[in-house]
Amino acid sequence: MTCTLRRGYWCVCSTESLRWPRGGPALLVAIDAYSASQADGWVAVALRTIYPALDAAASGEAWTWLHAGRLETRRSLLRREPCTVTVTHGQTRITWTIHPVLFLPLASDQAPNRGAP
Repeated sequence: MTCTLRRGYWCVCSTESLRWPRGGPALLVAIDAYSASQADGWVAVALRTIYPALDAAASGEAWTWLHAGRLETRRSLLRREPCTVTVTHGQTRITWTIHPVLFLPLASDQAPNRGAP
């Protein structure tokens, strides 16, 4: 049986309280993406969604990434380099990380020759 690994990106969004840093970052969501555009697009959609609620400083960080940093992020991802996007809103740091990965296919119950139950 041959196994084909598929290139992709593991994308994680976490938050961290700057007021109480001992707790460390809290995982909000993790997704898999199969292209650089899908990975940085996920961050762009999230930033556009929260943009109206951000304070002035965080809005500036988001705007800068959406209009300048996103292109550099895409280039880095295409070079298979990990990327981080961070926005600080008040006492909360929101971080998106994107790591290039190889996805290992998992066997399903529909797979032929899966062996005895």
